[in-house]
Amino acid sequence: MSIRAFGGPHRYIQGPGALKELAALVPMYGRRPFVLADIAVLGSLRGQLEALLRPCVDGLELAEFSGECSAAQIDAMSAKAAASGSDMVIAIGGGKAIDTAKGVRIQRGGGIIVVPTVASNDAPTSRLAIVYTDDHVLKEVRLMPTNPDAVVVDTSIIAGAPRRFFVAGIGDALTKKFEAEQCYKSGGLNFYKARPAALAVSIADQCYQVIRRDAIAALAALDRKNPDDAFENVVEATILLSGLGFESGGLSIAHSLTRGFSALPSLNGALHGEQVAYGLLAQLCLEQRSNDFLTDMISFFREIGLPTNLAAMGFSGDVRDGIQTIARRSIAEAPYLKQFAGSVTEQSLVAALEQAERMGAEA
Repeated sequence: MSIRAFGGPHRYIQGPGALKELAALVPMYGRRPFVLADIAVLGSLRGQLEALLRPCVDGLELAEFSGECSAAQIDAMSAKAAASGSDMVIAIGGGKAIDTAKGVRIQRGGGIIVVPTVASNDAPTSRLAIVYTDDHVLKEVRLMPTNPDAVVVDTSIIAGAPRRFFVAGIGDALTKKFEAEQCYKSGGLNFYKARPAALAVSIADQCYQVIRRDAIAALAALDRKNPDDAFENVVEATILLSGLGFESGGLSIAHSLTRGFSALPSLNGALHGEQVAYGLLAQLCLEQRSNDFLTDMISFFREIGLPTNLAAMGFSGDVRDGIQTIARRSIAEAPYLKQFAGSVTEQSLVAALEQAERMGAEA
């Protein structure tokens, strides 16, 4: 029998004002934290962070992050952390800042606490650091030895982020039920290089159920800048449930297609969650889901603002040529295509993308 594995962060804390929990958490993991924060949020949080942390640590270094999560950025931030004598990392911001901080932790060791300021993807809970070239081409995936020591999600901060990021997080999370199921059925491996535990598949399914039940109400709360139960439920789904679902459950077609999307420069402006949501439509076509199921999913995408065709993601050019390029690059490079209960060829992928495009473009 195959080995099964499940993993996750040591602690997850979520709610309005959760940032204050750092004062108690940080001393558990170090005395000289290196805070790597998005430049866009550090300005508004600097005073609060210093007031929270300086009384409980021996030294504090705040570093501004902007740009790409690249090898050069990771090296530069690691050098700053070394110069400050830090013994742990606190990541604050979006996915790129978080992944860069993970890269620092990989190089230097010590603890890491992740504080997402947007709910645009499930990077906060995982060991993975997605490293790109400076012109946004995926280069490699680096792995921390363990998941983050703590993930602190202050939903009063999340509620102040742009709506598009929140919708993208929903798109990323929606895929996990279907990808984990395919990984499980096909005998695939999760990110611990083991078979998914049944618990991970159940978590991914729960993630989907929460989103379908509460997403519309959560978006209304976001528009009011007033977190409520529906908002809290969807944030938990997009960060915690989605993160556990992908890392311990495994990925399949939807995320594989990001390799193909990266071959089309006009799609570089699309957020990760927007790309994989469209990729999910193609996966569902490959699964030969009924037209009623696909129509219902597309209607939900439209209702919350997810793209249902390539043009909505910013694609310009001949659609058929674009689909051929996506399929060809994905078949050549994507590592998760084999985690599908059925044969996937360039021809079948083209057919699925064409069906998704056709249905998603219909009024």
